[in-house]
Amino acid sequence: MLLLRNGCVIDTEPEVTVRRETDVLIDGDRIAAVGPNLTADAEVIDVTGRIVLPGLVDAHRHTWQALLRSVATDIDLMDYLDLVGHRLAARFTPADVRLGTLAGALECLDAGITTLQDYSHIQRSPEHTDAALDALRASGIRAVFAYGYPVTAPELRRPREVRRIRDQHKDGLVTLALGPLGLGYGPMADVLDDWRLAAELGLRIFVHTGARMVSRPIEALREAGLLTADTTYVHANSLDDGDVDLIADSGGAVAITPAVEARMGHGEPTVGRLRERGITTGLGVDVVTSVAGDLFSVLRATLLTSQFGRGPRVSPAEVLRMATIDGAAAVGLERQIGSLRTGKQADIAVVDARAVNLAGAVQHDPVGAVVTAAHPGNVEFVLVGGRFVKREGRLVDARTAEVGEAVEVAARRLAG
Repeated sequence: MLLLRNGCVIDTEPEVTVRRETDVLIDGDRIAAVGPNLTADAEVIDVTGRIVLPGLVDAHRHTWQALLRSVATDIDLMDYLDLVGHRLAARFTPADVRLGTLAGALECLDAGITTLQDYSHIQRSPEHTDAALDALRASGIRAVFAYGYPVTAPELRRPREVRRIRDQHKDGLVTLALGPLGLGYGPMADVLDDWRLAAELGLRIFVHTGARMVSRPIEALREAGLLTADTTYVHANSLDDGDVDLIADSGGAVAITPAVEARMGHGEPTVGRLRERGITTGLGVDVVTSVAGDLFSVLRATLLTSQFGRGPRVSPAEVLRMATIDGAAAVGLERQIGSLRTGKQADIAVVDARAVNLAGAVQHDPVGAVVTAAHPGNVEFVLVGGRFVKREGRLVDARTAEVGEAVEVAARRLAG
């Protein structure tokens, strides 16, 4: 057992609540109790002056692209699709996919992200797929792996491959999902096949949305009888209000990536429209080719860009929910993670509020401080399922330096 003693605890369920001078007791992989002055025969860690919160949930990331960091910081979406999706992705070997996915997952853990939705659209062969899954398992992160295929190579759709990995990866921290191209990028016949496959295998769908090929893609899905609550739509900037209303009516969720959406010119910020309709909304980094790889920067992007879109602006507490319990719901794991409720998985991040950039936050507004001021360097402890993956400011994984050196070598080759 483990007892985190005397922290400033921020829980997120049913609402964002701050509880100062509070303990968190962990028994095995689960939260056993939260309250003041707990007693137990347990290892005790004094977290006085720290903020204890649920591990962050990244609801949308193409993790393999960690090998391409900052390659696309000054180009728009279409140029990104050409450079990364077409030219550079074709160079990726299975070893590259494994290394990029491992590096990206470790980066997440270092920044307090305990759950990652990996939209892995680099499945150029079964070996690429196995490499990505192996890396996620090796990292120790909790992941929802959405099997996808390259935007530029729809002929690589492999339903048989999805069935294979579903049968092989039923247990552990990795959950399988489907990441089809969807109507924005492919014909209706493929969409029908993909949705039927997801239904057959009981998989959640994660799908990019866009109105470039179909003016109202969500309406087209409704007409085909494909709107379900087990779908998470990514971005949604280009959707009109009618399509957004259809998502709300279906019970579906949306994952937004405000930093990338602003940088690449996806369109008007949509968080206000989603929130006023009560749509479950998660936050994601998306791609480190263009923005930072931590969710703290995405929290700030969400807060700031909400000032410029339609609908109400969001509060820091709402944004923190998007990165925790709402993000968990957006990836289908709200019963297991996303809050500090007793009985849930012990996925926890501890932020050192004694650091100079957070000093005084516990006394004033710890929620606002996490959203507006914290950064990965403030993350002192991270647990996934009750197991330390970061302790006293350092990743537990001893391969971190080795992985960094390998990334440098691979990046040099891919850039050549």
